[in-house]
Amino acid sequence: MELFTRSWAALRAAVAELDDEDFARPSGCTGWLVRDLVCHLVIDAQDVLITLVTPSQAATTHDAAGYWKITGTPPTGDDPLDALTVRLAAAYRDPALLRFHLDDVGSAAGRAAELADPGLRVATQDMVLTAGDYLSAYVLEWTLHHLDLISHLPDSQPPAADALAHSRRLLESATGVTFPASLSDSDVLTVGTGRRVPTGAERAALGDLAGRLPFVVG
Repeated sequence: MELFTRSWAALRAAVAELDDEDFARPSGCTGWLVRDLVCHLVIDAQDVLITLVTPSQAATTHDAAGYWKITGTPPTGDDPLDALTVRLAAAYRDPALLRFHLDDVGSAAGRAAELADPGLRVATQDMVLTAGDYLSAYVLEWTLHHLDLISHLPDSQPPAADALAHSRRLLESATGVTFPASLSDSDVLTVGTGRRVPTGAERAALGDLAGRLPFVVG
């Protein structure tokens, strides 16, 4: 749970350091500008708050890796929620308002995570899992989106090494594959989830696994 707190704080800090013009740059999420991604993070923070106050008496059905649905179909932008996110982000107009909203809701989500009992069972998306596993799963969300945020901002700080390593392990557990050790954690996350195509050397290292990509996390 500490890793959730640190990875979320690092992502919010990266957003806080953006210049206004950065919000109009492309992100690592296909079809989304940085402002769309930041708006999505506000929605993510709301989801965290809702889930942590939705306890369940039922038995757990999923762990951290099982929380993620893995498909081979990249998003097209046609999903109604994705389209709503883009419209909502555009409505902010002033990046300062979007920064403020993320800081406000994001800080509350961070505090809720710190106060949560890791053994508490919570319900979300027709799943029951412990709060600890739920927050562990979200480290992958924060880390992928941190990479998305800085994909066209080379001077920005990347995710921490332990968040990258944790996210790699979670992706490997969710997909049931082991990526070559020669690929860095950030390369595994970006190539493995289809955020960029592998280089020739990466494709050679991946071997037959290259033909199974991408593993789209949702």
